[in-house]
Amino acid sequence: MNKLLLHLEGAAVFALSLYAYFYFSFGWIMLILLLLAPDLAMLGYLINNKIGSVIYNLFHTYVLSLGGVVIGFLFHDLLLAISLIWTAHIGMDRMVGYGLKYSSGFKDTHFDRV
Repeated sequence: MNKLLLHLEGAAVFALSLYAYFYFSFGWIMLILLLLAPDLAMLGYLINNKIGSVIYNLFHTYVLSLGGVVIGFLFHDLLLAISLIWTAHIGMDRMVGYGLKYSSGFKDTHFDRV
């Protein structure tokens, strides 16, 4: 049941982020170019599992992306657009079962082993 709730939560965040992105009339091109950009954080695993998991998790936690949404909403449209895409990416990952990583290996997530 918990796993299902995490998937549904991810789907809700993904949908809400996309809704907000288009509500503010941001364009398709930036969305297409940046939607998978946070996954570049997996390159940290080339150093080692511990550093890789820390870097990956920093780019896949709602705290930073939603902080960017708030600051962007208050001060700058470009930051708002990028942060909404970032939040949508995290929601999309959670929706399909990719979660935060443990330092034991890339495939060990808070959902389960991928």
